[in-house]
Amino acid sequence: MQAKKRYLLVSLGACILLLAYLGGLQIGEFHHQHHHLYKASHGQNQLRQHWPQWINPLNTYLDREEHGEDGHQQQGNLSPRERREVRNNIYKSTKCRMETCFDFSLCQSGFKVYVYPLQKGEKISESYQKILMAIEESRFYTTDPRQACLFVLSIDTLDRDQLSFQYVHSMKTKIQGLPMWNNGKNHLIFNLYSGTWPDYTEELGFDIGQAILAKASIDVDNFRPNFDISIPLFSKDHPQKGGGKGYLTFNNVPPSRKYLLVFKGKRYLTGIGSETRNALYHIHNGEDIILLTTCKHGKDWEKHKDVRCDRDNEEYSK
Repeated sequence: MQAKKRYLLVSLGACILLLAYLGGLQIGEFHHQHHHLYKASHGQNQLRQHWPQWINPLNTYLDREEHGEDGHQQQGNLSPRERREVRNNIYKSTKCRMETCFDFSLCQSGFKVYVYPLQKGEKISESYQKILMAIEESRFYTTDPRQACLFVLSIDTLDRDQLSFQYVHSMKTKIQGLPMWNNGKNHLIFNLYSGTWPDYTEELGFDIGQAILAKASIDVDNFRPNFDISIPLFSKDHPQKGGGKGYLTFNNVPPSRKYLLVFKGKRYLTGIGSETRNALYHIHNGEDIILLTTCKHGKDWEKHKDVRCDRDNEEYSK
């Protein structure tokens, strides 16, 4: 009996020593990483001191396993080889992050945005004009490219559907001729529509290089975390200004609003976009998240009608 007790005490002591050793390793590694992170962040504080600061920055919507570069999702009816070719042609700088493809040294004097002057004979859509006007009327706008931290094109890149009358031709030549292009570094490109029927790939018709892409309906495979920007799709009738005075003061995020999320639109029963819009009802709570969809889209929508269509159509019409 005494031998068994001694054996148990020795085993317990060995386990405690092992746990203490492993805990020491973890603490040492934590301090080592914290020291390097502190040095890196301290070195960039001078560069970012004039940037807008948010109390609670939003987390990326990607899962950890989706941060890799090797994931692939279906794009219409394209074969895997065709999808890879599209991806490689559009996003050659797939590993771009703010730390690798953005020159913070240009922002030492503050966050200033320069908009290229509109070239003679160049036309832009009403929607893109609203974007440029919003920038030019903001306190971040500068007419001096030497003071700029970020550059925005005057060339309309919103609609890159080749069947659209707003499609701008010879985009590659026009962008490569910009004096400060520098393979897109510190540039911001806006896009709402890309590709064409029936696959609607994300082909833009030019290489964005190291530019930041602010795009609607961007594919998760092409989205570069902590670099690109996902923006909502808005119509040309969307007002540039309107409504009451906002409540965003003292860097309070989110602002004090009654509704956190509101969406009203068609619910595609089949085809591209149907998986996303058919799943919206999961987060609709009728209080601060309002998502109203209708199945009435296309001439043959009743052929694909599901059990929720009648209720969705009724709520949509209220």
